[in-house]
Amino acid sequence: MLCAHLANLHFDCAIEYISTSKQLHPVIKAFLCGSISGTCSTLLFQPLDLLKTRLQSLQPSDLGPRRVGMLAVFLEVVRTESLLGLWKGMSPSIVRCVPGVGIYFGTLYSLKQYFLRGHPPTALESVILGMGSRSVAGVCMSPITVIKTRYESGTYSYESIYAALRSIYCSEGHRGLFRGLTATLLRDAPFSGLYLMFYSQTRTTVLHGTAQLDAALMPFVNFTCGIFAGILASLVTQPADVIKTHMQLSPVKSQWIGQVATLIFKNHGLRGFFHGSVPRALRRTLMAAMAWTVYEEMMARMGLKS
Repeated sequence: MLCAHLANLHFDCAIEYISTSKQLHPVIKAFLCGSISGTCSTLLFQPLDLLKTRLQSLQPSDLGPRRVGMLAVFLEVVRTESLLGLWKGMSPSIVRCVPGVGIYFGTLYSLKQYFLRGHPPTALESVILGMGSRSVAGVCMSPITVIKTRYESGTYSYESIYAALRSIYCSEGHRGLFRGLTATLLRDAPFSGLYLMFYSQTRTTVLHGTAQLDAALMPFVNFTCGIFAGILASLVTQPADVIKTHMQLSPVKSQWIGQVATLIFKNHGLRGFFHGSVPRALRRTLMAAMAWTVYEEMMARMGLKS
């Protein structure tokens, strides 16, 4: 109870500070709101991301006659690396997600203000806005994404994020820092575009015809709409996520997308393109739903429309 009270107090203080800072531009406020929401969701759902990466990086020799599921990988990580092993890669995840989510929401707010000028986005506009915002964030955070994936795989050992950046640059050049960027954008841009479309349209449908919904129910509505949107968007973009992981973990064997896709199909069949889909769907759905719920709540309390 005390921890929850302190967390809530910290959250309220953050909102009060941001909302009362008249010198802050609305875009900066949107960036800060997104960063705070990204911190909360990253801390909670990092284990799901690690399990997803481990499942996707399994070799055919690791699979044996039976399928290896999320529970088996979970138990293996806990047995060999302790419970805290589930949070391996937490540092690059925070470094990536916190500014990454902030950049996404800041860019999204700017694009909405510039192009929409106050009117609700159509389904197509939501897709374009989501894809554009995520592409900006994806390019900016690509080096940290590579490091995060390698940390989570358990096959790379880096002393720190700086040491990882230096090691990758020295051994693979600047291209190594952007390994799998195309696949990352093919995953993140459609995910964000589809997610924003499903989220906006579902939220509009739910709130349509409602004279005035109780303010206490709004976070629940936002979270529910976020879960629905996350499940649909995750399923569509799962193959690109698998390809991205293989490219970042095996730079020698995975030079371009077509080569990786052929290798995955040869070793695992069509099912290989959906390895790790359960933990990824859970993480992306819950993380996005929480991020949007916190973001909407903070923006509403500051009088800014997202």
